Amino acid sequence: MAVKQDKKTRKRGVILSPKGLQRLQKAIVWWEKQENQGHHLTLEELSEHTNISTKTLSRLWSANKGVDQKTLKLCFNTFNLELNNDDYIFLNEENKQQRLKVLSNNLCTQNQNNSMWLYPDGPVPLNSPLYIERSPIEKLIYQELMQPGCIIRIQSPTKMGKTSLIIRLLAFADQQGYHTVNLSFTQIDNKYLTDFSNFLRCFCCQIATKLGLDPKIDNYWHEEIGYKLTCSFYLQEYILKQVNQPIVIVLSEVDHFFNYPDITHEFFALLYSWCEEVRKNPLWSKLRLVVAYATEQVVGLNINHSPFNIGLPIQLNEFTQEQVEELARRYQLNWTTGKESALLISLIGGHPGMVQLGFYHLSLGHITLPKLIEDAISNGGIYRQHLSQLWSKLQLYSHLMPLFTQVVATKESMFVNPSDADQLDNLGLITFVGDRVLPRCQLYRVYFHKQLDNLSKLEHKLENRIVKEEE
Repeated sequence: MAVKQDKKTRKRGVILSPKGLQRLQKAIVWWEKQENQGHHLTLEELSEHTNISTKTLSRLWSANKGVDQKTLKLCFNTFNLELNNDDYIFLNEENKQQRLKVLSNNLCTQNQNNSMWLYPDGPVPLNSPLYIERSPIEKLIYQELMQPGCIIRIQSPTKMGKTSLIIRLLAFADQQGYHTVNLSFTQIDNKYLTDFSNFLRCFCCQIATKLGLDPKIDNYWHEEIGYKLTCSFYLQEYILKQVNQPIVIVLSEVDHFFNYPDITHEFFALLYSWCEEVRKNPLWSKLRLVVAYATEQVVGLNINHSPFNIGLPIQLNEFTQEQVEELARRYQLNWTTGKESALLISLIGGHPGMVQLGFYHLSLGHITLPKLIEDAISNGGIYRQHLSQLWSKLQLYSHLMPLFTQVVATKESMFVNPSDADQLDNLGLITFVGDRVLPRCQLYRVYFHKQLDNLSKLEHKLENRIVKEEE
């Protein structure tokens, strides 16, 4: 009779030990010099050479998830190495400290000088070790995605990781054998956003094209029965009847057409009607919808009613300190637990975009953490562009300026009218402490206090000048 292995010591894959990592790195570097004219292998090239998927290689280099021993052996054998017992560590609780040491010493074989890191001005690539999961969000989304007729609504200020999450959502759908369609509303010409019929025709045409189908819009388009109904008829009779597997349609950057509120309202009403169709028609159970938008664009819009607030709401929050430290390890920053991360968080909070940007510059070795903090407080430093963009957005909403002036000038948290607080939160400017608010981070407090104070002084000078001219 087999004895069950204790859950605490059960082996769940392996990661490279410091010794194994060093051996493999040296072998790859030697191969690059001898066989690749000294050029570093990209992740895709390494995948092709080893016959191991980029996803698995990413896990191997980041050392945050285990791989099986056969995969590790294949990687070693590709570079004429024999896999030894001390080249890897089993994933279990007993060697947690040893695993943390591996993480902190992990260097990516793609480039020994860390210039492998792309400048973080876009989403984190699917195979990058720099993506930090924000449990339980991913699990919740994957579970919901498998429900017939579901709608998932992902919302957050910019640079919080919406697109990075969508990339992984689409990859999960592909793994399930689902059809996937990713539509970015920034790619829809403005001329289609002023006429609802033209917009729906464009929308349907893009779905068909991305599914590899001849759109044949005119064969199914009968505006006499109404725009929404003919669009639904097209999806049902032409798209859904042709596919055997579920279709995941991702509508990203929907905020691009929030400047057209009439179309926005009608379109979301249409999405809601499709959810209702699931209960009546089995064909519609194949459809899964994901809607993503930046919350800055909803400030001032009357969207706090159905059908806009539909589906499972996913709000992307900031990184925790533990997640910041995990990302620091993946950037190969030799930080002391609870020390440097606390300093960075005290400046910028756990804002994913700002944290990634900070780690990028720190990993290059061109700036130290104290210098980064000093420059950020004095003139914005590496965050100057981000701050400037936020300032420009705030100035669009003059009714919020006096209120936010009080928020940044008040040392303690303060109570704000819930409606105004929601708008400041959508802009990404504040954080909640119970029913009271604070500036989202210390950098925001310092920067906006300075900007608002300068603006107040300028307005005061102009008023005095006008008074003198009138006299």
